[in-house]
Amino acid sequence: MSKAWHLISRPQGLPTMDNFALRDLPDVPLEPDQLRVRNLWLSVDPYMRGRMNDAKSYAASFQIDQPMTGGAIGEVVESRMEGFAPGDLILHMGGWRDGGVVGLDMMPNKLPADALAAGLTPQTFLHNMGLTGGTAWIGLLRVAAAKPGDTIFVSAAAGAVGSAVVQIAKAREMTVIGSAGGAEKCAWVKDLGADAVVDYKAAPVLSGLTQALAELGKPGIDVYFDNVGGEHLDAAFATANDFARFAICGMIDVYNDGKAQEMKYLIRTIPARIRMEGFIYTDQFFDCMEEFYADMGGLIASGAVTMRETVHDGIESAPDAFLGLFSGANMGKMLVRL
Repeated sequence: MSKAWHLISRPQGLPTMDNFALRDLPDVPLEPDQLRVRNLWLSVDPYMRGRMNDAKSYAASFQIDQPMTGGAIGEVVESRMEGFAPGDLILHMGGWRDGGVVGLDMMPNKLPADALAAGLTPQTFLHNMGLTGGTAWIGLLRVAAAKPGDTIFVSAAAGAVGSAVVQIAKAREMTVIGSAGGAEKCAWVKDLGADAVVDYKAAPVLSGLTQALAELGKPGIDVYFDNVGGEHLDAAFATANDFARFAICGMIDVYNDGKAQEMKYLIRTIPARIRMEGFIYTDQFFDCMEEFYADMGGLIASGAVTMRETVHDGIESAPDAFLGLFSGANMGKMLVRL
């Protein structure tokens, strides 16, 4: 018998444990094009907060009293799907559960045997070789068209996406300024290669960013990779060079309270001719998947890109892991190990 987390009420503000229930999943025979899977790793990601609302978005809302879904790594136990056999390790969207039935709607893909043989751990396909690494790569190199010599500002630089952005940018000879909260996170971002780090918990973002630019001898930023919104985004407007490019990946600062964002420097989009584009990983990933895997795989193999994992153990810990994303409890990728 498998267990799955269900959304039982829609959160108002920051979710609480009262919004979730862990329930048994019934054992059912497999139908054609289905797999029975034992999950090994689950991903929790900020975008899942939006799926808890009853609102139109790029990802379908979680349904009340239904199992939630998300990225997971699992082992095939039984197969009625062509090309899959017991023992295969797969990436799929049947997360928030310790196992169960996976159909084509959950987009199962076998992990590449050559990558695993080369030493990549399965959970790497939930971060640097998966959603978060792909988001960083696409946002930086495709959406923002960042190039060697550019000055990059990335918020939430100690998170899963932000830390990948820092390292990809440094591997391509860019100047990188990261923002993170607290001395420990800032020290890690510096260890990743960032040229300067703004501690947003110690001082206002704008003053920290302005000071970092002055110390680096840079007139402003060419690219902003936004994971936070709010004060970070406004500081980027204030310090942008002409023709700066903003890749808007996330705005975790407002996911729970929906507060209005005051932008004092938004007017600079006109004289600086700033281009700002929101993007979603799946819009472009399948067109550049092979290029991404080859490039990121090489960066990981060379040691140019690494990842810290913040791991919670057991299916019971999944909501705690998810809620930790909003209090800054993670360094690198937040994962649940089963």
